[in-house]
Amino acid sequence: MYKYCMFNESTKGEKMNKKQLMYDRINKHGEDLKRIFKLDPSINPIKLCKQLFRLENKAHRLAEDYCNGIIYADDYDVQTSQILTKVENILKDNYLRANNVIFANGDPRGYALKIRSEYVKNNNLDIHRDWGGYGIIAPDFREGY
Repeated sequence: MYKYCMFNESTKGEKMNKKQLMYDRINKHGEDLKRIFKLDPSINPIKLCKQLFRLENKAHRLAEDYCNGIIYADDYDVQTSQILTKVENILKDNYLRANNVIFANGDPRGYALKIRSEYVKNNNLDIHRDWGGYGIIAPDFREGY
């Protein structure tokens, strides 16, 4: 649970700056991913999230390029497949991709790397979600905080 504090001089001892709050959220998300995908507890949750966030940015850029006509469908499919393979290797879970649980969202208005909402709901996953209920593999915790 996060403790939100007022940002003023009177609460200096409890003051949490935006950067620390962001890293706390990243850390929590990394721990959630480790628990959900049964990853080694010694994996650094921040590094895990940073690895996945780099892939999220690549997949998002591909979705933008595809929608803007810069790349064609075949190129988009090949490159997103490569990204999903890397995500699968990081999460060490072949089941997810084989059963179409994780996927690359081609709509550049949202996150690119997602977990199907049915899987999130049916397995009661405690993970960052978008408004559609899809699990977000690598959310941007710099936004809106």
